[in-house]
Parts: sequence; structure tokens; C-alpha cells
Amino acid sequence: MLESAFMTLMKFVIPLYLLAFIIYGVRAFKGPTVVDIILAVDCLSFDIAAFMAILAVYFKSAFLISAAITLALWAYLLDIYIAKHLVSKEVGV
Repeated sequence: MLESAFMTLMKFVIPLYLLAFIIYGVRAFKGPTVVDIILAVDCLSFDIAAFMAILAVYFKSAFLISAAITLALWAYLLDIYIAKHLVSKEVGV
């Protein structure tokens, strides 16, 4: 019962994620400014992490959730470094 409901939900969620990935990819490659490219890569990273978390719940896998957390933390760290570089033109601690 729960598995069939999850599969029905995934039939709607997977096309939305694929559409979002395509839109983010286009923006990442064609972004008119550096900020647009950074935002597209950031959104793509967080969406992949969220999708991996959904798959981890479905497959009951601890490896996927640890990878999703690592990817989300990496994207957050990238945001901090790029924001610091854009504001003060320096990168580091």
C-alpha cells in the first residue's frame, strides 16, 4: 500500500525534477552573469541532494542519505566562499 503510493508520487515527482534539472542546466551553461550561473549550480546541487534523500527513504539506504547530506553541505560551503569572494574579493577562512 505505502509502496504503491510512493511509486504513484514518484511518477509525478521525477518529471518535475528532470524538468528542473534541464532548466538549471540551461541556466548554468547560458547564464548571462556569473551570479546566475552560481545560483543555477546551487539550485541543481540542492535538488540533487533532496532527490537523493527521497531515494534513500525509498531504498532504506544510509549511504544515499549520507551522500545527500555531504552534497548539501558542499553546496552550502560553495555558496559561502563565492559570496565572500563577490563581496570582498578574497577567499579563505
